[in-house]
Amino acid sequence: MAQAPPPANTGQKSSNPQQKRPSTLAPMRTTRFWVMLAILFAVNLLVGQLLLGVGQSPTVTISYNTFLTQVSDGNVSSITSTGESITGVAKKPVADSSSTSTTSTKFQTQRPAFATDDLETMLQQHNVVINAKDPNPPTPLWLSLLFSFGPAIAFVLLFLYLSRRAAAAGAGGILGSFGQSRARLYDAERPAVTFDDVAGIDEVKADLQEVVDFLRDPKKYQRLGGTMPKGVLLIGAPGTGKTLLARAVAGEAKVPFFSVAASEFVEAIVGVGASRVRDLFAKARAAAPAIIFIDELDAIGRSRAAALRIGGNDEQEQTLNQILTEMDGFDSREGVIVLAATNRADVLDPALLRPGRFDRRVQVQPPDRRGRAAILRIHTRNIPLAPDVDLDQVAGQTPGLVGADLRNLANEAALGAARSGAANVTMKDFLDAIEKTLLGAERKLMLSDIDRERIAYHESGHALLGLLVPGADPVKKVTIIPRGQALGVTLQSPIDDRFNYGEDYMRARMVGALGGRAAEHLVYGVVTTGAENDLQQVTRIAHEMVARWGMSPKVGPLNYTADGDGSVFQQRPYSEATAQLIDDEVRRIAEECLADAEKLLTEHRSQLDALAHSLLKNDSLDEAEILKVTGIKPAAAPAAPAAPVTQTSAAR
Repeated sequence: MAQAPPPANTGQKSSNPQQKRPSTLAPMRTTRFWVMLAILFAVNLLVGQLLLGVGQSPTVTISYNTFLTQVSDGNVSSITSTGESITGVAKKPVADSSSTSTTSTKFQTQRPAFATDDLETMLQQHNVVINAKDPNPPTPLWLSLLFSFGPAIAFVLLFLYLSRRAAAAGAGGILGSFGQSRARLYDAERPAVTFDDVAGIDEVKADLQEVVDFLRDPKKYQRLGGTMPKGVLLIGAPGTGKTLLARAVAGEAKVPFFSVAASEFVEAIVGVGASRVRDLFAKARAAAPAIIFIDELDAIGRSRAAALRIGGNDEQEQTLNQILTEMDGFDSREGVIVLAATNRADVLDPALLRPGRFDRRVQVQPPDRRGRAAILRIHTRNIPLAPDVDLDQVAGQTPGLVGADLRNLANEAALGAARSGAANVTMKDFLDAIEKTLLGAERKLMLSDIDRERIAYHESGHALLGLLVPGADPVKKVTIIPRGQALGVTLQSPIDDRFNYGEDYMRARMVGALGGRAAEHLVYGVVTTGAENDLQQVTRIAHEMVARWGMSPKVGPLNYTADGDGSVFQQRPYSEATAQLIDDEVRRIAEECLADAEKLLTEHRSQLDALAHSLLKNDSLDEAEILKVTGIKPAAAPAAPAAPVTQTSAAR
């Protein structure tokens, strides 16, 4: 599924054409007032400092000893005492204690608390005028009122200011804004995405074309008594382009498109989610014909029986109930269609899927080879390509990738070409981007010779079995250069897409995955942790062969996978004896595949050694080099299923 680049700027069009834009005159006046007030304050401060301060002597600080000396010399005319602090006026200038160059007739000093001199008698003997001030004067009434009621008044004024701002913006005030929908409205007059930006899933576009036709000409269906489904649910894996499809429907129909994520409905305040649902549907009705798109519906649409809920005020359940009520409350003839997307349709509440709500479900599958090529053409429209670029070949080497992956692949190729300073993107850039996307970036690790040799044998085991086992995917590349979390990688890519799995193919994949472990045991007599990823693949495939696909004679043609609602109280649908039988069969199949891998590698030990030595010398080998080194013609391989490229990794 293709994913077009997001719009640079999608304007929002108000659903109420009568709504006027708020005037900017009041904010301009407010700004002008505060600017003028700041200027007046600065001028006042400047005048006070420059004019009022002219002619006034500074106050110097002197020690208490100096003060007593000045009093004894008769140089002090008056003092003012505030507790132990003394300020006074001298007859002749006195010098500052910290700077003898600064003199003044005004001075200040501090009388020590432990002083025992009779200062009052000394001052009276030298005719010094004595003044006193209260060290704890009473607080003025206006200042007491300011400290008491000022914060409350400021808070009320701020609240009123914010309320008026919110009301002017159409939000209904501070408290009312919590219940407003946060859906983004895309302008119907300038659609950012159309069906031209969607490729690789023509059957899905055909299903949604009927929705587009209804929004364009509803009378065409209504004259025969037909009505469109109220809800259309898009189901697909992440990255397949469900959101892109919804935008394309709105762009083709040229109607308002309200887009919101389901998680945006739920807040900590109970009832807010339901209020936002009501507001969203009200806006859509006012703008009809319109589309409401709810992304990740499973965030609020999970089955109400899937978890233990305590109390009756669960916010998620209230929001879900409000969605169900709104979808029941409007007529599809109003021209409002609800589109939703999810990759977990199995956990949705059954009430959402019943007729009259999301009664039409559209499966968005990963694209096939032709679809991937079409998607690449869309994502390379603005990329200068070299003449050697073959997008069909690139599509053939990327089975299982979806639109988001292919978009990232094209971007990586462009970035690689830009780093090398090329004028356009070449085929080599795309091949490097495929390796980086699927295998990870190269890591610069210092490995010992023993570790490199062990990794080389591990990857040679994978590659050699890819050539020997009938039905295995062709080996495209093998490397012992660390990439991502792996210290070595064997890349196997299917010839073409196929959507049916054969038991021989599943066993071939398991034998190939166990080739690294078998090679280590054959050469060194011990195994390492390098087969962790391989064992995960083997366990998963063997378990699904037994429990899901009925490929075990002892278990029989039965499916033991649980398709429940995800409830915490859900039990597995089989007994303990059956569980033990499944475990035994999974282990039997895995051990048989390991024995096959060890047998084949023992019979072709010379080719295993040659391939490992060539890897140690060259670090990486492509398909042609692998065939040349081993001298083995690849077994005829049937088409592989539409799954991601097989990656078997050495030690992590």
